[in-house]
Formats: sequence, structure tokens, C-alpha cells
Amino acid sequence: MLFLKYTPELSNIDLEIYKYVATHIDQVVYMRIRDLAKNTHSSTASVLRFCKKFECEGFSEFKIKLQLYKESLKDDHPIHAVDESAFINFIHRTSESNFQETLRAAAQLLAQKELVIFIGSGSSNIIAEYGVLYFSSIFSMAFRIEDPANHPIDFFSKSLAEKVCVIALSVSGETKNIVNYLNQFLANRSTIISITNSSNSTIAKLSDVNLAYYISTEKNGDADLTSQVPALYTIEYLAKEVRKIKQFQTSEEE
Repeated sequence: MLFLKYTPELSNIDLEIYKYVATHIDQVVYMRIRDLAKNTHSSTASVLRFCKKFECEGFSEFKIKLQLYKESLKDDHPIHAVDESAFINFIHRTSESNFQETLRAAAQLLAQKELVIFIGSGSSNIIAEYGVLYFSSIFSMAFRIEDPANHPIDFFSKSLAEKVCVIALSVSGETKNIVNYLNQFLANRSTIISITNSSNSTIAKLSDVNLAYYISTEKNGDADLTSQVPALYTIEYLAKEVRKIKQFQTSEEE
């Protein structure tokens, strides 16, 4: 997000300031703080709080970093249009028997669990949040681990841990803090399902079931711009498969 390598927590006021800055970079680098506050219908205090969320002590430092970010954009390679064929190829692969079997295996595991935990980092963390919202209609307990490094699982009893399914999201499948966190769940015999770009990654190999989507990766410096569309598609597909299983189980019990 702008010159940061992660997405900070932004309030509604912050988002309005961000949208203005992102669309008026050329003007903002020459503005006074009160000009930006006026143009965003906020206050100078709100602008200062916004700057601190972007790791700046004040508006002057923010403008310097914004100017450097603006100049770095000139050196980047041209942005190519979205390659729809990559998405079409992925969707075509989801109808193949290998993917279908893996998806059903994941759905069967999930249907046996009482608690679903989503975990991701960077843009995958945002997809994890979406996964919680989508799965909440199926499971009474579904939540996201926002910061795996500072969220111990000691509060899980062994009996509860065995009723947990962790859904790990990672493009590279090598995110260190997620790998470390999954190892803790493995020790507690929780089920792990991962959605990654490759099945040859560490996170994929730590999982009971891995759903790999295999699309071309895209980077801008250290930032990973690989599309999250396949991950979203897989989450929705998986949720619908779990819903079918649970509905069948309910009808059998009746």
C-alpha cells in the first residue's frame, strides 16, 4: 500500500485520506497538511494519525516517502493488462479429476470439524478474512488469526485442538511465521488444509490436504502482486462442497 510492504489497519477517515493521496500523488507531495485536511474533509490531527500508520513521524516525512515512491514508479516495468487466460486455465483445471478428488477430501475433513481457523499473511491475510465471512454461514465458529507470531495456541486443549481445522493461505507456501504456527497445530493433532500456488512448498507439505492453483507469479520489487482470484475461487468452491456434505448428513439423521 503506497510505500509500505503491508496493509495497515485503516479507519473510514484514513481510507478517505488514502484514496485522495493515491489519486493525487503529484499534488499531495507539494501540499501543506491543512490543505490535505481540507481536501479530504478531515482535520490536521486525522492526517497526522494517518501518517503514523504509514510509519512516518509527521506529514513532512510522509511527503518525502511519497515523493520517493512516486519516483520509483517511473522505473518500474509497464503494467500489463490482466491475463484472463490464466484464470480460464485455472477454472478449467478445477473440473479435472485430480482437483475434484482433492477438493472432496478437504471438504470431508472440514465437515467433521467444529472450528475453522483461517491464517494468512499480507494479501493472503485479507483473503483469510473473506474466508471467515464466507464460512461463517456453515460453521458456528470460524475466525482468523491476524498475527500468528503473537498468537499462541496454548489455550487450545488437546480435545479442542482435534476438533479444529486450520485453512492456511499463502502464495509462496514459504511464509515463515505461518510455517512456525502450523507446526504448533501439528503437535496438537489439528487438521490442516492449505491453499497455495504450488504443492511443492513447505506449507503444502505440512498440510493434510493441499489445494494448489498454479498461476504465474508477479512481483513489483519485494511486493507480491500474484493474483488472489484463484484463492478466492477455491475458498468459495470448498465452502459449497462442505455445505453439500453437511446438508446430506442432516437429511440422513432425520
